[in-house]
Amino acid sequence: MKNNITAILQNLGIKDLNPAYSTGSQWGTGKNAEKSESYSPVDGKKIADICLADGDNYEVVIKTAEQAFKIWSKFPAPKRGDIVRQLGDALRIKKQDLGTLVSYEMGKSLQEGLGEVQEMIDICDFAVGLSRQLYGLTMHSERPNHRMYEQWHPLGIVGIISAFNFPVAVWSWNAALALICGNVCVWKPSAKTPLCGIACQQILADVLKANDVPEGVSSLLISEAVIGELMSNDKRVALLSFTGSTRVGRIVSSSVASRFGKSILELGGNNAIIISKDADLEMSIIGAVFGAVGTAGQRCTSTRRLIIHEDIYENFKNRLVKAYSQLRIGDPLDQNNHVGPLIDKAAVELYVEAIEKGKKEGANFVVEGGVLTGSDYASGCYVKPCIAEVDNSYEIVQHETFAPILYLIKYKTLDEAIALQNDVPQGLSSAIMTLNLREAEQFLSSSGSDCGIANVNIGTSGAEIGGAFGGEKETGGGRESGSDAWKGYMRRQTNTINYANTLPLAQGIKFDL
Repeated sequence: MKNNITAILQNLGIKDLNPAYSTGSQWGTGKNAEKSESYSPVDGKKIADICLADGDNYEVVIKTAEQAFKIWSKFPAPKRGDIVRQLGDALRIKKQDLGTLVSYEMGKSLQEGLGEVQEMIDICDFAVGLSRQLYGLTMHSERPNHRMYEQWHPLGIVGIISAFNFPVAVWSWNAALALICGNVCVWKPSAKTPLCGIACQQILADVLKANDVPEGVSSLLISEAVIGELMSNDKRVALLSFTGSTRVGRIVSSSVASRFGKSILELGGNNAIIISKDADLEMSIIGAVFGAVGTAGQRCTSTRRLIIHEDIYENFKNRLVKAYSQLRIGDPLDQNNHVGPLIDKAAVELYVEAIEKGKKEGANFVVEGGVLTGSDYASGCYVKPCIAEVDNSYEIVQHETFAPILYLIKYKTLDEAIALQNDVPQGLSSAIMTLNLREAEQFLSSSGSDCGIANVNIGTSGAEIGGAFGGEKETGGGRESGSDAWKGYMRRQTNTINYANTLPLAQGIKFDL
């Protein structure tokens, strides 16, 4: 595979595997750049040595971005949209290569890697139309011969910090919207998937260069935590979009808020599916299994908990156990396999710790977990998806473990099920499987799911770009992607025009000189 990846990187236009930063078509490193290494969790092989950006590189990028914003923000929005359209077209051409790179560097299945690139294409299409729909409102003034309206203006520099599990799609959700809104973007991809970031930057840089767009409209910084800290505390970064853990999200939120900056937070999930006694069980099995083991349980929308009605609990549990026995674990580039590796050995350790904690608290594992060994699993990152019967109050159940561990919980009434679903700190995605209209409507009501995403008869993962994506509580409250999420990347301005020959004051106030 290593030789194939080398060819794929060349096809993606990556000539230099050691850049620490990019301001567009210009790539560079510091004189004494620290090095990191990118390893594939698929086979454990090193893909490349990577240089890490430092504070000097950061200053180059930010200053270039500041200058670029002065020019880019004056491009008409439909022109900005046309350039994003060209990005979508370039991604269509590069879809197979970029999807394969995502699969190999991150470890998700090839189908999911290709699907992630399709998400990028979809958000570009969405943003193109949106570039002609950045609408404000007009309002009637209480004063005669006055007109009131509101309009939206770009913010400036938008910082994007993305996570390893969606190494390209989440960047595009932010970048496509930010760019058509007139902002410039500075991206710090996950240090665990740097080549995916370099590839995306190269694809966009080629589009920008072909359109004579100035350097700095899209920039990249390869780094671990240090660049994220600089972005969080930099007043020049008007908006910081952060995807990652709740723990780090708290730090980012506090730093950005302390300087009165704006943030979009997409943090942890602890997602549940309620399985009603009126559910279509065949469909429910598919939704539950894919939700739990897709991306090896490393989605923020992965299904962590199944809340199952007591009347069908044993039947459904037995069906799940049978389905898990049919899962094929192995090389994610082999489309016969269902489950690939975790991102690295640190993730494996967290998986093992979670299982041990669960057992100490009383979890009954009906499908045992474990780390896989042997030549097919030489990277040491492959684990067994497992299932445990638990109580929702267990400490380990209240936390998000980024691994394929599924918890089963029994319920009697729908009110109880909804209470269990909501009784975790996170609030990202949720679902109910039921053919009962009353149950579905109650779940979607204000007294139902408290999550940002609530589905009926589909699982917790697999959101489409047309709807705003994000969650409540410790998920951070951010919204990205579709609907009116674009407003988060702009500032609102209310305008009043007086075309009279007098100056009447609001609220009837008199002030005569």
